[in-house]
Amino acid sequence: MRGGPDLRAGDPERHAKVKQRGSVLNMLRKLDKIRFRGHKRDDFLDLAESPNASDTECGDEIPLKIPRTSPRDSEELRDPAGPGTLIMAAGVQDFNRTEFDRLNEIKGHLEIALLEKHFLQEELRKLREETNAEMLRQELDRERQRRMELEQKVQEVLKARAEEAPAQQPPKGQAQVNNGAERRSQGLCPRVQKWFYEKFGEYVEDFRFQPEESTVETEEPLSARRLTENMRRLKRGAKPVTSFVKNLSALSDWYSVYTSAIAFTVYMNAVWHGWAIPMFLFLAILRLSLNYLIARGWRIQWSIVPEVSEVVEPPKEELTVSEKFQLVLDVAQKAQNLFGKMADILEKIKNLFMWVQPETTQKLYVALWAAFLASCFFPFRLVGLALGLYAGIKFFLIDFIFKRCPRLRAKYDTPYIIWKSLPTDPQLKERSSTAVSRRLQTASSRSCVSSAPAGLSRDEDTGRLHGAKKGNFHEIFNLTENERPLAVCENGWRCCLINRDRKMPTDYIRNGILYVTENYLCFESSKSGSSKRNKVIKLMDITDIQKYKVLSVLPGSGMGIAVSTPSTQKPLVFGAMVHRDEAFETIFSQYMKITSAAAAGADS
Repeated sequence: MRGGPDLRAGDPERHAKVKQRGSVLNMLRKLDKIRFRGHKRDDFLDLAESPNASDTECGDEIPLKIPRTSPRDSEELRDPAGPGTLIMAAGVQDFNRTEFDRLNEIKGHLEIALLEKHFLQEELRKLREETNAEMLRQELDRERQRRMELEQKVQEVLKARAEEAPAQQPPKGQAQVNNGAERRSQGLCPRVQKWFYEKFGEYVEDFRFQPEESTVETEEPLSARRLTENMRRLKRGAKPVTSFVKNLSALSDWYSVYTSAIAFTVYMNAVWHGWAIPMFLFLAILRLSLNYLIARGWRIQWSIVPEVSEVVEPPKEELTVSEKFQLVLDVAQKAQNLFGKMADILEKIKNLFMWVQPETTQKLYVALWAAFLASCFFPFRLVGLALGLYAGIKFFLIDFIFKRCPRLRAKYDTPYIIWKSLPTDPQLKERSSTAVSRRLQTASSRSCVSSAPAGLSRDEDTGRLHGAKKGNFHEIFNLTENERPLAVCENGWRCCLINRDRKMPTDYIRNGILYVTENYLCFESSKSGSSKRNKVIKLMDITDIQKYKVLSVLPGSGMGIAVSTPSTQKPLVFGAMVHRDEAFETIFSQYMKITSAAAAGADS
């Protein structure tokens, strides 16, 4: 029959497939070893949640089942003399199905291996962050560099000793005499060194010099809540100092007559008998003892001035943008005023010692010389008695009278007069600028008077002085000569022009100065080399003018003026104007004046 040779002819192909099947089983065993090397499969994420899987890979939801073949089928596959070609074809189809399922299972194992790799990389990254490998490397490099430097120094010292040794070698006879003494001292010196190192080695190591390592402090980002909390902490920390100062001022003002009288009597008696320093030390010990009792839970409160408990509002968890901005503004205002007062005090002290105001510093100079000579020629007890009596009388009696009589204080209180007369740095700059401006004004007025013709009026003179730096006003805006800024805005108002009809950022916002004349509203751009970027608006063409708030999130009524004209689709806004109200009143009054004059002319 012909069926037998056909089956035998198909034997090599079938054996090749069985061999391929065995290689697949070996690959599965290796993947199982990789799979169970780390965590279990249940610990990993689902395959659809794998970060490295693609959309097509996550979409395959084929169950990974391996069909089990019966012993009969295996015998048929192994036996070349099978029942027939139909059974072999069915076996080949089943084998192809199992191959497809096994490939899907291999793909699942590969995804699990990729997930395991991903999680291992994450753990490795966390371990590196925890161990601070970079800092350890830097320290290791520093130590290596120090070791190399020490090795170089040791080599240099050894070389120097080797060079000095031949020059200092003694003669042979002397060397033989000294050998015995050296042998005796060799046994004693190590013992002495060891004993010295054991007793004092730890203290010697403490005095070893080491280079200072510069540490850079990390700055915290700006936060409204953090800023308010720091201000509250500062206020709580300065509360004991402020309460102490208030009590001292209350003693000086005789707020409580009995307390001030007792304090004055005790102080003057202690100064007279030379017990002033022991009295202050005793008061410090008493204050610390009271603080200890308060810390242990005792309710002790002694103050000349009654303390007023301030209501502390609990901080809100969620704030709007406007509330946060207002909170930052309030804290910034308090910080500004506090820093301003501290700067004034420090600048006055600096200017007192730097001879900025010579007549004031001269008084201090004479007083220091008098105190120095008195301390040299008079006994210390007498000098201390005089200073103590003067301080008590000044604090308890003279200051009380001066505070009740301000005019008397302004005439005779020398320390108060000196302190008030001391200037700060801004005051010095203002004085120097006013002095320079006065000199320039006097020089310019003399030159103008000498160069101006006889029939020149004062208005023409001021108009020429206005254009001394950058040309005449009417030439800048291409106006007639009689158009000049009003007296209120002779120097103009600094602002920024917001033209919403323009799309370019350079044309959308321009910084400059706003002027108001009798008939025009003129804006001069600060970055313009020509008059093309300047803006001139006729007051008669204005259809609407009103106060405007550029940013709605900011508190307040805004710092802008919106002007509408027929030539612009959207109103022109002059924003960021500090003197907004003054400018609005000037523009509006001039606008009403012109419109009323035009209406009266039309009626006539």
